[in-house]
Amino acid sequence: MENLVYAIVLLPLLGFLINGLFGKNLPKILVGSLATAVVFGSFCIAVSLFMNFNSESQPVIVKAFEWFRVNGVQINFGFQIDQLSLMMVMIITGIGSLIHLYSIGYMSHDKGFYKFFTYLNLFIFSMLLLVMGSNYLILFIGWEGVGLCSYLLIGFWYTNEEYGKAARKAFIMNRIGDLALLIGIFMIASQTNAVDYLSVAENASKFELDGTVIIFITASLFIGATGKSAQVPLYTWLPDAMAGPTPVSALIHAATMVTAGIYLVVRSNFLFTLAPTVQGGILFIGFLTAALAGFYALRQNDIKKVLAYSTVSQLGFMFIALGLGAYTTAMFHVMTHAFFKALLFLGAGSVIHAMSNEQDMRFMGGLKKYIPLTHATFLIGTLAISGFPLLSGMISKDEILVAAFAKNPIYWVILFVLAAMTATYMFRLYYLTFHGEFRGTEEQKHHLHESPSNMTLPLIVLAILSVIGGFINLPHFIGHGHYAKLMEWLKPVLTEQSYSQMEATLSGVPFNTEMILLAATVLMFFTVWFIVRNTYVSKKKMAVAEENYTGWEKLSAKKLYVDELYNALIVKTVEGLGRGGKMFDKGILDRFVNFVGDGAEDSGKAMKRVQNGNVETYILIMSLAVGIILIVNFLLQ
Repeated sequence: MENLVYAIVLLPLLGFLINGLFGKNLPKILVGSLATAVVFGSFCIAVSLFMNFNSESQPVIVKAFEWFRVNGVQINFGFQIDQLSLMMVMIITGIGSLIHLYSIGYMSHDKGFYKFFTYLNLFIFSMLLLVMGSNYLILFIGWEGVGLCSYLLIGFWYTNEEYGKAARKAFIMNRIGDLALLIGIFMIASQTNAVDYLSVAENASKFELDGTVIIFITASLFIGATGKSAQVPLYTWLPDAMAGPTPVSALIHAATMVTAGIYLVVRSNFLFTLAPTVQGGILFIGFLTAALAGFYALRQNDIKKVLAYSTVSQLGFMFIALGLGAYTTAMFHVMTHAFFKALLFLGAGSVIHAMSNEQDMRFMGGLKKYIPLTHATFLIGTLAISGFPLLSGMISKDEILVAAFAKNPIYWVILFVLAAMTATYMFRLYYLTFHGEFRGTEEQKHHLHESPSNMTLPLIVLAILSVIGGFINLPHFIGHGHYAKLMEWLKPVLTEQSYSQMEATLSGVPFNTEMILLAATVLMFFTVWFIVRNTYVSKKKMAVAEENYTGWEKLSAKKLYVDELYNALIVKTVEGLGRGGKMFDKGILDRFVNFVGDGAEDSGKAMKRVQNGNVETYILIMSLAVGIILIVNFLLQ
């Protein structure tokens, strides 16, 4: 197993090194094929390991080498293979290989083709370190690695100044969360004398339930998670990150990097279960993030911006599940979301490709007859995220709704509204893009064509997964009380307390009540579908420029002016401090340094006059010095 584990991590690193060193001189097809093959190879190995694991298998630690020792504590560089890490590895490498394949066609005319695939392979390598590492320090290395890669990929088209700013914004906002994560890791090490997951889990019982120390540690970890997983208040970087090429949006901001925060909380369940106060905070932030992002998405006109805010909103749903203590439910939605959101982003990329890089839905329309395969797969993704019965998104989201109802019926009502909001903005996007009359230019209309097979094949595979992916976790309404498959699969990575809490939550709703709740969500889905279709197809309502909206629509289009508020309160303040520092530097520090320098220069010039080579002058100075010494000595006596 050791060699297979090393191969999973090292194959993408090998692709990064080969393409990074030699890719400029290699044919594009070879660069793209190599980058795709190494990621797919990692996926195949992960599947083979998965086949040898079951719900009873205990974690396997693969020690690469002893990293360092400090205060008698040995820190190893190694990997932990268990049910959670295998699940994440298969999502990362499986979705990642499809996106690599898609990128061969999407980026075929880009001058930086080899650099793009180099960065993608480095990102996959970093993400694998994050989820496979056996301790928090290796997780942090991967955590920083994906942050660096996101900066490189978001700002890939760096000649555009705005894209460069988006990359810097993502990098800086993530550093805020990363600092909190690092502080949390240091606190864990100081309290438990360990950073590896198994040892920390064993020592977790020493913490007082909801005590100050455990609250500080878990709050620090959660702040780190809010940065990577784009939760309030560190969420505004993700929509701006749409500046990167569309495959980047699919890989980093739908299926992998943004789920790192969810992975961190689930991996640290033995800590978070001991901090109900922090779990309550996670629940609140999840609700707030899902609500704000869903509201923003209602009136965005950029097809990728709608999907970006949708991602933020769905991440809020996952954090709600974490706040409810339903860890496996959060991971279930991570998986299904990876399927349908990667599909939607790649479908949007296919639309943008056909529209000659146009992203504004106001200039689309009627595309279903020009790009039928993209239309069909995009529709499946839309139905999945919106809650069409028995599709993957409906099954995982319904499990969150049931867990919320078990905690508090008010939570269910809020989530019900948020789910309706999701269906509303997604059907609006779908109808404005694919139905009605084409609203673009004649040149765009002439250029319209279906994407090549290396772009449409990933769409087909992801569409199939979006349909059947939910059945990986047996829908609980088919066999009430048996959420079993995924819940039992992940049981070994959860503490007994975490598992008991989750089991009580997911089994806390009577079957008849659950069927009523399910019927309500299905009715809501078809009602929203009918209303949106009637609005944008029958009544032919069109999207307008954001400055022409009024009332709540303007607030939605302007994102409640949060970016402007951040800019005024934080960016301008920091810039002002920078200008003040520059004035202090030049007005005081520079003058003081110049004064000292001028004094030394002047004294040197004075001494130069004395050092004139005249022996009489030297004897006179010596005599005066001796005289002064004698006088001082006499006075002191």
